[in-house]
Amino acid sequence: MKNTNSKEKEFIEIVNIIQKAKEKALISVNKELIELYWQVGKYISNKVKNSKWGKSIVSELADYISKKDPEIKGFSSSNIWRMKQFYETYSKIPKLATLLRELNWSNHLLIISRTKSIEEKEFYLNLSSKERYSFRELERQIDSCYFERTMLSTQKPSPVMQQNLNISSQFKDTYFLDFLDLPKDFSEKDLQSALVNNFKDFILELGKDFAFIGQEYRIQIENNDYFIDLLFYHRSLQCLVAFELKIEDFKPEFLGKLNFYLEALDRNIKKD
Repeated sequence: MKNTNSKEKEFIEIVNIIQKAKEKALISVNKELIELYWQVGKYISNKVKNSKWGKSIVSELADYISKKDPEIKGFSSSNIWRMKQFYETYSKIPKLATLLRELNWSNHLLIISRTKSIEEKEFYLNLSSKERYSFRELERQIDSCYFERTMLSTQKPSPVMQQNLNISSQFKDTYFLDFLDLPKDFSEKDLQSALVNNFKDFILELGKDFAFIGQEYRIQIENNDYFIDLLFYHRSLQCLVAFELKIEDFKPEFLGKLNFYLEALDRNIKKD
């Protein structure tokens, strides 16, 4: 007879299979739903464009659908108009067709209502798809002007790294840390503790490619111990990212200290 641990491991494997199948089913259902909303939006758009339909007829349509089949949800008058807006927003940009089917309807409505240019919309479409943002996570990134901060970034990658990855898209000049709720007077230690205590929001602000390695990460150089405030690994860049937390204005020696830490890390890795 199999022991309990072995049996539980096999049960977990079965549960994982079920969960993966459910995820695939939900993704498939969402794609079909977005395609449905696209087709309805297209139909309504053409009717309105030809001056055959107006808001009153769309209201009649919503009432008709509700009475004809009460189990059909999501076709209120206002939502039908949003389907029209959805179609008209992206109908002339065929390159986004596949990407549009990867987001849920709530995220689509958020992007359409809270962004201005098509460039900004495309930015958040890609970001939301890549990071699999929930509505709350996407809303926070829009509220924190993630698009504007990314566009304003002036960081220049080296020619070698440019060939492999656009580094500037991985880092921002400014990070929005309103979730920390720090008092008026706080220390660097308070800042570090607040970041760790609000780790989920901190990772969301950094980007989900950042994997946390350690706080006060110790490195040893010639029998001397040094500590990196926060150390991360970036999956896409495949490199370590060190954070030295300061609450005062920037000084050149701060950069020298970081370079010292990174060189020490590099030596330790090669030595290991």
